[in-house]
Amino acid sequence: MPAPRLILTCGEPAGIGPDLCIDIAGRDWPCDLVVAGDIQVLQARAQQLQKHLTFLPYASDSAITEHRGGTLRVLHVPVATMVRAGQLDRSNARHVLQLLDRAIDGCMAGEFAAMVTAPVQKSVINDAGIKFSGHTEYLAGRTGGAHPVMMLANGSLRVALATTHLPLKDVSAAITGELLQRVLRIVDHDLRGRFAIAAPRIIVCGLNPHAGESGHLGREEIEVIAPALETLRQDGLQLIGPAPADTAFTAHMLEQADAVLAMFHDQGLPVIKYAGFERAVNVTLGLPIIRTSVDHGTALSLAGTGTADSSSLACAIDLAITLAAAASP
Repeated sequence: MPAPRLILTCGEPAGIGPDLCIDIAGRDWPCDLVVAGDIQVLQARAQQLQKHLTFLPYASDSAITEHRGGTLRVLHVPVATMVRAGQLDRSNARHVLQLLDRAIDGCMAGEFAAMVTAPVQKSVINDAGIKFSGHTEYLAGRTGGAHPVMMLANGSLRVALATTHLPLKDVSAAITGELLQRVLRIVDHDLRGRFAIAAPRIIVCGLNPHAGESGHLGREEIEVIAPALETLRQDGLQLIGPAPADTAFTAHMLEQADAVLAMFHDQGLPVIKYAGFERAVNVTLGLPIIRTSVDHGTALSLAGTGTADSSSLACAIDLAITLAAAASP
């Protein structure tokens, strides 16, 4: 089987994205790794980090070859203004989106088997007058994904989210039976099709403490979550819950499941990040393309210092290779 060709977007050019791409390029990979970014920014950051790389221009008709450490094949997308490590500039906000657009278009056309993303800075994109709530929503809009689902994976622990970037006060109203059925069908479908799990078992967290404690601490479990799960069980989905979130992540519970669905961002993600922050990978389910990402932000204070840890990006590339192989005919 030929090596898959992956596209890796540099993300915010003033952040640690370029640092991570440069570090990753120093090792061999069983894929054709193409980095989308400004080649001058990458060369300058490599010099700042005292990393010696051979930079190679990428063309769509380039032969597919496995990545060799010490080289960096770059799909050049120019920045609008000079980049200083650690200093945001809203003039480069559109550059960040141009990286994503090129990667998405390439994946949709079959040029790339998967895309991997370094972190972006949502605030500077919004400060530039561009409405942007995150990678997940942007990718769904550009690919026609009906409903994207954010999932973080860390080895065998997989945590998906029913809601993502919402204020806590808005979560309860957002959790409807229709939403839960849609999200759980996507999680079940992609665990089968992309992770090759024949009969996925999914723990579904409750929203309230103690999963509502029979209605004494909230009725969302009784009125919304449990009826949605029962409907899905009748269609063959293997679901456990609604389970109290404070026990859903115990070893005994996790032994019974392939994934956990948390109701909101900070119900599930602190657990998986504590379990191994440097190994966690963000995967977007429900898209027609494969996309993985780091599980951290731009870390502006670390940019250009040589102290940024590329472990999460390495894991994201590893998982993208695995998912791309599973998707190959």
